Amino acid sequence: MLSATARSIVYLAAMARTGLKSGLPIVLVEIVYVTLTAGLYAGMQQRALGFRSRLFGNLTVVIGVPGLAQIMDWLIHRATGAAAPGKATLAVCVFATVSALFHLHVMRRGAFLTGHSGRSLLDDFRRMPRLMAGFVLAPAVLLATLGARLARILDAEAAI
Repeated sequence: MLSATARSIVYLAAMARTGLKSGLPIVLVEIVYVTLTAGLYAGMQQRALGFRSRLFGNLTVVIGVPGLAQIMDWLIHRATGAAAPGKATLAVCVFATVSALFHLHVMRRGAFLTGHSGRSLLDDFRRMPRLMAGFVLAPAVLLATLGARLARILDAEAAI
């Protein structure tokens, strides 16, 4: 339900000028589709975490599964006659990409997993502030460690 609500809000925001009445069928299709399929796609993402190649697993979580979900989403909207405007579809694709990056971040840290790998949902929500802070700060940490690595390489080359 969280995914369905968030994606519906993105659709509504992107279609703000068209009004609620014209956007309501699109939002209803989105709520039903995402509610019915979110667990399937999350399971596919969790399964990808176990791929032998970590890079391939990460790409599957961030690009493969969300790409499949977006294609199916687009087809469902077309089939039901509730096609979203291009601007709204683009907004949801951007949201899905950021969401997938966040899913990768939290799943690699043991949150929102099912089965023997998972914890309780309450425990996952308790960890959410720290997980969100880590996600927001990740680009800065990456740049800082990249700078430190580059400095070590330059120091090693200067010593030669």
